[in-house]
Amino acid sequence: MGRRQVGVVSALFRHPVKSLLGERPSEVDIDESGVIGDRAYALREASGRVVTAKKWAALFELSARYATAPLPGELAPLGITLPDGRTIRAEDPAASSLLSRALGRPVVLERAQSGQRNRAEIDPATVFGDVAVESLIPQYTAATLPDVFALPPGTFFDSAPIHVLATGTLAHLRRSIGEDAQLDPRRFRPNVVVETAPQAEGFVEDDWLAGTLEVGGAVRIVALRPALRCVMTTHAQGDLARDPRVLRSAAQHHRGNVGVFAAISAPGKVRLGDPVVLVT
Repeated sequence: MGRRQVGVVSALFRHPVKSLLGERPSEVDIDESGVIGDRAYALREASGRVVTAKKWAALFELSARYATAPLPGELAPLGITLPDGRTIRAEDPAASSLLSRALGRPVVLERAQSGQRNRAEIDPATVFGDVAVESLIPQYTAATLPDVFALPPGTFFDSAPIHVLATGTLAHLRRSIGEDAQLDPRRFRPNVVVETAPQAEGFVEDDWLAGTLEVGGAVRIVALRPALRCVMTTHAQGDLARDPRVLRSAAQHHRGNVGVFAAISAPGKVRLGDPVVLVT
């Protein structure tokens, strides 16, 4: 068995509501279901589909934060800030009505329920921006790609409970696009950002795929696989401008993959500055 440190934790993200902007804590608790409190809520439209920013870029005009750190089985009070700057509480009976008014269509704010099977919506014509669907998913075209996709049972995750991203990968993408590119990790909505050494070039996570990541001495991240990106990486959010080049470059140079999706085999707490060790 080989062990080598590949970096340190430089940022942590938790997104309490699927497809809304989230928060950047200094530490998180992680169990087999992922970062505690991550994607614990979602918005559902009248058709029953879960709403995503893959189709509604306006979701990035809202943000969500917990009042205190959530605990396993016990989420903290949640506040959602609307585009006009007002903050509403998730437990407010009028929350869904206020969110519907802000988005201009009826939605219901829901908590993830164990065993529930959810389907999220996309627009096949725009889910990969101006990148052709068949160049990323060869078995489909924009005409044949379904307009919904299944989420893992009982969750609001797209495909996996945790997402890890290396700073070396972002630097590599920036060089391929141009130094004016805002390759901020927020575009990719990771949970854990790993600060890698300057000499770690290219799509750094490719070297991790066959191994396990140990973070902070306790958490073990396993079953790593490339994370296929979508149009959400190009949306404007906060001080980040819209930039279609982000997805174009990922498609051209790495089949649209940036970072890794993964599972958790050992729980624990992760803090900024924690070492990240690759075990192979």
